[in-house]
Amino acid sequence: MTLEFFTATDVGRARDNNEDSVALDESVGLAVLADGMGGYNAGEVASQMLTSFIKAELGRWLKESGTGVATADVRRAMDICVDNANRAIFNAANTNPRYAGMGTTLVLGVFRDEGLLLGHVGDSRAYRLRGSQFSQITRDHSLLQEQLDAGLLTPEEAVYSSNKNLVTRAVGVEDAVMLELHLHEIQPGDVFLFCSDGLSDMLEDDAMRQLLLNNPSLPEAAQALIDNANEMGGRDNIALVLARAEGRVKAESRSWWPFGKRGG
Repeated sequence: MTLEFFTATDVGRARDNNEDSVALDESVGLAVLADGMGGYNAGEVASQMLTSFIKAELGRWLKESGTGVATADVRRAMDICVDNANRAIFNAANTNPRYAGMGTTLVLGVFRDEGLLLGHVGDSRAYRLRGSQFSQITRDHSLLQEQLDAGLLTPEEAVYSSNKNLVTRAVGVEDAVMLELHLHEIQPGDVFLFCSDGLSDMLEDDAMRQLLLNNPSLPEAAQALIDNANEMGGRDNIALVLARAEGRVKAESRSWWPFGKRGG
């Protein structure tokens, strides 16, 4: 099986700077997306610190460990790397007044033979398109999600909630952070979408599903998603990562390497 990747970011229609950041290391199946927050350009600093740190540190560890490393060890490495990145961002925020209060969301994926190890913090999301079924596979760490879980709001009321962007967990805002981490099966033909809320707040799930179905080319799908989010208002920066699994695992080998080339 091979994996094809594509990433894109867009400043949107309402902002001057881009606080979203993405990073890829196709050689080890590593994808990272972050949506920063904070005054001045602090959100931009936090998101770029996070994606750069994880690509460098976790990417190097995955290369050195090879494809035979146990899933439990990869999970542990992901936790440690995010913890170290959290401390670096937290310390920067507390030693430089310009960066006070900065933080960032995170979606972190490591694609392996046994599936997608997917970690997240905050309200940036991951989705999976399998056939015609489009599902959100992360659960927002947000006040709005807690209100929905408690039955205080209906999904219809949540659309108009003023708490939509209040996260309950973020990287860099405290001296420790908990990465929510799950393993997801991958089937040939699956398309995974990681995105910031600049996309998911602008487009309903069914609209994203239809755009992915109508645009089988990942670069075209990315552009269609961004264009439609901007047409709906583009109220925030937009970042996305697309990954598609192709082919079958050969009977004599379980290796997925090499990964497909990234477009763009």
